Amino acid sequence: MAEYSALALLKNALTGNKDWKPAWRKPEPKAAYDVIVIGGGGHGLSTAYYLAKEHGVTNVAVLEKGYLGSGNVGRNTTAVRSNYLLPPNTRFYEHSMKLWENLSHDLNYNVMFSQRGVLNLAHSPAQLDDYARRGNSMRHQGVDAELLSVAEISRLIPVMDTSKATRFPVYGGLMQPRAGTARHDAVAWGYARGADRRGVDIVENCEVTGFLRDGDRITGVTTSRGEIRAKKVAVAVAGSTGRVMQLAGIDRLPIESHVLQAFVTESLKPVLDTVVTFGMGHFYVSQSDKGGLVYGGDIDGYNSYAQRGNLPIVQEVMAEMLALFPSLAGVRLLRSWGGVCDMSMDGSPIITTGPLPGMYLNCGWCYGGFKATPASGFCFAHTIARDEPHELNAAFTLDRFHRGILIDEKGQGATPRLH
Repeated sequence: MAEYSALALLKNALTGNKDWKPAWRKPEPKAAYDVIVIGGGGHGLSTAYYLAKEHGVTNVAVLEKGYLGSGNVGRNTTAVRSNYLLPPNTRFYEHSMKLWENLSHDLNYNVMFSQRGVLNLAHSPAQLDDYARRGNSMRHQGVDAELLSVAEISRLIPVMDTSKATRFPVYGGLMQPRAGTARHDAVAWGYARGADRRGVDIVENCEVTGFLRDGDRITGVTTSRGEIRAKKVAVAVAGSTGRVMQLAGIDRLPIESHVLQAFVTESLKPVLDTVVTFGMGHFYVSQSDKGGLVYGGDIDGYNSYAQRGNLPIVQEVMAEMLALFPSLAGVRLLRSWGGVCDMSMDGSPIITTGPLPGMYLNCGWCYGGFKATPASGFCFAHTIARDEPHELNAAFTLDRFHRGILIDEKGQGATPRLH
């Protein structure tokens, strides 16, 4: 594969863009691999990339049941942040942030990472105190955080009404300046291209239908394109984890699958140059490079594998948006979509060996899957290659649920729909 460069861009512009090479191959699956990664989303592709780059494991197949990037990596609101409270999450997501900051250069592919900041609004003095606590925790762990006054927020976001006459007045906010957004499709394409260049086979339209076993040990998979054997099989399928693990006889996991809806409006002139979250409900919004407002809110309360949601959540999200930005009431909704989230019992992820020999599991991302893409792949690759966790994912085991050592970031208890 040729490197992307300004010279290549100019050459192809002058020749009608007819000479670009495919970003990745379309190989037929081989009979056997060292590692099979099930799931061609951001986490599966980044895992394959870091297996090859960091550990020299290149005899790898990524199996995707549909087309590459058809799952959650292309169905999210693109926010990237590391503004967490508890040390295991803070360290993990800050490592991800550092990988994001160099990702376009590392992949030689523009993932359009824009460090425009993420602002959490506080709507009561108590909430502002809580944000100050989180910000201090972040700064103690070397993560950037700033507590903003109402006047500073008003200057930053003039389109938002910050007067005390509003129903939910703003008392201040917590800003992480290094946070921001990235282009979700470009992340999938960049990792796919990077993995392919290092010899990884990306096999699309290849649905896993079962697992091959030698006693308890997983030795491969059966697929819609035949049997494929492997020394190690890694599962990174987000909201489909329960379904895939049932094929291996694992019926109970500490996760639930829920739909998370997202929305985008018609294009507007620039009105919002940061990511904003609403403190009196679950709502977050940013403005894309194309001008559309990209936003979302809570998961649908019922369990589902559908990539579409229901109208009560639509109404709730729109109401929260207008509570912050009443001047946007006339803006038209362009489209909406849904992704299936794997909600864990404590709101934190699972990156671990097992639960069967020869198997490795990556799931439980709740709302944090996209922002975690680089660190998830980095740590999962380490876990697969060395059969032990990296220090950054050592706490994200299945065993914590048996032992009661939960990483409950929001303090909501073992209720996935509240995380």
